[in-house]
Amino acid sequence: MNIKLISRYLGVTLIFNGSFMLLSMVISILNGMDSSFTPLLISGITTLIVGLFPLIFVRRTEEISISEGFAITILAWFLSCIFGMLPYLMWGGEFTLPNAFFESVSGFTTTGATILNDIEGLPKGLLFWRSSTHFIGGVGVVVFTLLVLPTMSTFRFKMTKMEISSLSKENYRFRTKELIRIILSVYLCITLLAHAALCVAGMPAFDAINHAFSIVATGGFSTRNASVMAFESFPIEMVVTFFTLISGLHFGLLYSLFVSRSTKIFKSPVIRMFLLSIVISTLSVSFNLLHSDLADNWFEALRKALFQVVTISTTTGFATADTSVWPAFSILILLYLSIQGACSGSTTGGLKVDRVLILYKTLKAQLVKLQHPSSVVQIKVGDRRIESDVILGVALFASLYLFVIVFGAVVVAAFGLDFTDAFTSSVSMTANIGPAFGSCGSLENFSHFPGAVKFFFSLQMLFGRLEIYPILVMFSIFRIRRR
Repeated sequence: MNIKLISRYLGVTLIFNGSFMLLSMVISILNGMDSSFTPLLISGITTLIVGLFPLIFVRRTEEISISEGFAITILAWFLSCIFGMLPYLMWGGEFTLPNAFFESVSGFTTTGATILNDIEGLPKGLLFWRSSTHFIGGVGVVVFTLLVLPTMSTFRFKMTKMEISSLSKENYRFRTKELIRIILSVYLCITLLAHAALCVAGMPAFDAINHAFSIVATGGFSTRNASVMAFESFPIEMVVTFFTLISGLHFGLLYSLFVSRSTKIFKSPVIRMFLLSIVISTLSVSFNLLHSDLADNWFEALRKALFQVVTISTTTGFATADTSVWPAFSILILLYLSIQGACSGSTTGGLKVDRVLILYKTLKAQLVKLQHPSSVVQIKVGDRRIESDVILGVALFASLYLFVIVFGAVVVAAFGLDFTDAFTSSVSMTANIGPAFGSCGSLENFSHFPGAVKFFFSLQMLFGRLEIYPILVMFSIFRIRRR
């Protein structure tokens, strides 16, 4: 494994992160050089210098192995999180080492969980950096840097394969370079449109750009302690709901809809299943809230239910209500949506609707086979025939995903947490949602958890964001090399 080659491409990632730190420093200057100026300046310069060294002293090459590609992908995430916590540590306040690392990982993995009791007490420069970690991590730390790599490099192709899942690439019919530009184009368009719409709806411009970063990344960091509920605005809630929903759709299909005028997005069985799950869940939760006297009328019930269903199903995690006090029926629906997630090819976490649909189709086919053993049943999602190796891969991933959730809950419970906190927080970390239920609900935070649990949650967030396999592959590569 070529360590020098790996360090060169990791340097590109650090330069990108350092640039955003300095941009956050500019925000600090525009706000009277607030208390985040020095931490952001030092952190930004440090990150840039560390990133520049391998670029200066290591010669560029286009040859790269699969194992080196995996190393770059994983280390890019870890280094981004490590350097990303520097501004928090230097600023101080609530940011102890476990807290700073947790907040940094939560930002880059677009989980949106926080340890902060007083978000509004942060200076604006630091708030902007906090939201920037969502923006960088949302489309993928590696994907951002691919644009500056050699155009004809085999590295670009290999890294795209690792950073973007095979499920998400199914609806991308473009060359690798064009694919990356499409993802970033859609990403930036949603960001700009969401920011403009939030401003029109009455949200202050600074809050609007921060929330736009969170929306497009389906992250959930807010500039307010009470999240979106703090604005007490129905138009703002609807804007957030709409753009969060859009961010949960396949970016390739969105690009085709607005650029090529293609209607594939309306014919996609995955999109239909995703939207149908939102409609059914919203109506079910609305009825449950109304029946439980947690809403005065149908409008209020629908308003609360729609926002929370969309923000949870897209693994964003914004809040307009304290879902921890909702009835068990509504909580269980939200928990299912947390695990299911939205569509592949978007910035969302979770298992992904695509995989859930394949599992459903496989179960349906198996039931037919049990009734008619000699029959040949093809499994299709739309016009695409699903091969047996894909089905096996989806089944294995789903099993592994659920194992990570259960294992995480057991580990956290060993620290003395009750079942609700342990299980729902494990779901939240693995699915990169943010809020859970119980003491870490939608209007609460994770500050009261022990430091060891925060470190464990940070690793769990990375496992969920990287979809488990890349980290396991790296462990297996190192194990083989030691032999």
